Amino acid sequence: MALLTSERSTAWYLGLAGLLPFIGGSALVWFGPIAWQVTAIYGFIYYSAVILSFLGGVHWGSALQVSRAGNIRRLLLAMVPSLIAWPALLFNVHTGLWVLLLGFLLIGGYDLSREGREGFPSWYFKLRGLLTLVVVLLHIVVLFRLSGL
Repeated sequence: MALLTSERSTAWYLGLAGLLPFIGGSALVWFGPIAWQVTAIYGFIYYSAVILSFLGGVHWGSALQVSRAGNIRRLLLAMVPSLIAWPALLFNVHTGLWVLLLGFLLIGGYDLSREGREGFPSWYFKLRGLLTLVVVLLHIVVLFRLSGL
């Protein structure tokens, strides 16, 4: 079932709004007072882990919506982002950021696969591609800042 135009617009607005904690966190890491920079780094990492886990949930929900070949595999793969995000929080900040960045690249790659695209409207992948690109770039921005701290 295709989403109505207003639902598509809402999805875009919410997706873009979801970038605000990444943008704000990375800005504070660079320009905030020192005490805020530390908090911003941890906030960025925690939010990143939550969003990465959410992306796995998108595929979990898709697999449960419609019975199709490959659903068992999709359900299993939907767990991978959470299993990447959780340990990333246990590593040191630098390693954790790299693990999360790689997690976003992995789920983005799966989203682009034939199996990952199944059941989603074509516009969704434009949104996901943009969001993933921005999130990955902002992880690099924060990692670059950490190299100078």
